Amino acid sequence: MSRTGLRGSLAVVGVEIAYVTLTAGIYAGMQQRALGLRTRWLGNLIVVLGVPGLSQAFDWTAHFVTGAAVTGRAALAVSVFAAISAVFHLHVMRNGVFLTGTGRSLSDDFRRMPRLVAGFVVRPVVLLSAFTSRLARTIESEAAL
Repeated sequence: MSRTGLRGSLAVVGVEIAYVTLTAGIYAGMQQRALGLRTRWLGNLIVVLGVPGLSQAFDWTAHFVTGAAVTGRAALAVSVFAAISAVFHLHVMRNGVFLTGTGRSLSDDFRRMPRLVAGFVVRPVVLLSAFTSRLARTIESEAAL
C-alpha cells in the first residue's frame, strides 16, 4: 500500500472516530425518545430506519467535507452493519436495557446482555418456525375442504 493510500485510510478512520465520538449520545437519545411515541410502529421505524439513516447521511457528509471519502463498498458495508445494529438496539431497548432514567445500573444492563444477544440471534428462527407452522395449518385446512 502506498503512503498516500495509508494516509487516506487513516484519514477515513480518524473522521469516523471523531464523528461517532461526537454524535453517539445524540443518536442514542433520539432512539430512546422514539421509544416513547404513542404509535409503537412509528417509534420502531424511527429507531431502525430514521435515526440510522440520518446518522449515515451526516457521516457521509462529514467524510465528503473533510476529503476523507469512503468507497462505495465500505459505505454499503457500514450501512448494512448500521441496520443490523439498529434492530439490535431496538431489541435491547424494548427489553429495558441501556436506557437512561430506568433506575438500573450499567452493570445490571451488562449482566442481561448474554440472554438478550441469544434472544436476538434465535428470534428469526422462532419467527420463521411460527410462520411455516401457520402456513402448514392453512394448507391442511384448505386441503380438508
